[in-house]
Amino acid sequence: MTIVSMTGFAEAHGSRDGTHWRWEVKSVNGRGLDMRLRTPPGFDGLESAARTLAGERFKRGSLQIGLTVDEGGSSKGLKIDAAALAAAVRIAREVAAETGLTPARVDGLLALKGVIVQEENAPLEEHARAARDAAILETLATAFDALARARSNEGNKLKTVLAAQIDGIDALTREAAALASVQPQALRDKLAAQVKDLIGAGTLPEERLAQEVALLAVKADIREELDRLAAHVQEARALMASGEAVGRKLDFLSQEFNREANTLCSKSSDIALTKIGLALKATIDQFREQAQNVE
Repeated sequence: MTIVSMTGFAEAHGSRDGTHWRWEVKSVNGRGLDMRLRTPPGFDGLESAARTLAGERFKRGSLQIGLTVDEGGSSKGLKIDAAALAAAVRIAREVAAETGLTPARVDGLLALKGVIVQEENAPLEEHARAARDAAILETLATAFDALARARSNEGNKLKTVLAAQIDGIDALTREAAALASVQPQALRDKLAAQVKDLIGAGTLPEERLAQEVALLAVKADIREELDRLAAHVQEARALMASGEAVGRKLDFLSQEFNREANTLCSKSSDIALTKIGLALKATIDQFREQAQNVE
């Protein structure tokens, strides 16, 4: 039995020719497969391939993917901005002439902001860029594989919780069925007591009493709801054992569970049966919350 969660986190690192990068991927539940990619300038071309890699591994979930890149600042050279240096020298001479102060030294001029600047790395040639991007995408595939494992591990925990909740729904359905089997007699006794209170020493003909009890029993009959609840329990267990992406189906099934539980409560004329119906609704609500995390 395999259940995969839509919640998980993973990261992966890579490097090539002095450039280092890191992928961070996390996912939460979503109606479909939604991907949000954040990359530094110049790496926008990775998005299409990233979506393909995600689609090969995941069916549902909201993915948030971030790439950070360090292109190796130490490999960049330093150069003097000639115009900035000339302006600084001119200003230094003017100040020295006006004030009589000692002219500025070379090290002081070079320390001025903007005089020495860092060279930008030369743009990569097409084949070098393609090789770099391929390596970055390979690292992303590694991150996605780690995320898939994390979601699978989380799904194993989720499977235990869902199975226990299904068992709880099954047990409550059986309790409701046991109470429903004695409900006609309880309705008869209750109606007979009410008639006695109303008409005192008089009696209601047994035939008429039976007719009234039959009408009440029809209105309070929950056998169809119980049968459907039992069928839904079997379907839920079959889906859990299918090994497929069943999150949508489990979510829909939880709505069907809830519909039957609501009808059971509305038909109930017994306090104990109503309590079971409310317990059913609470368990079903918990089941639905967990089912919404299943892929």
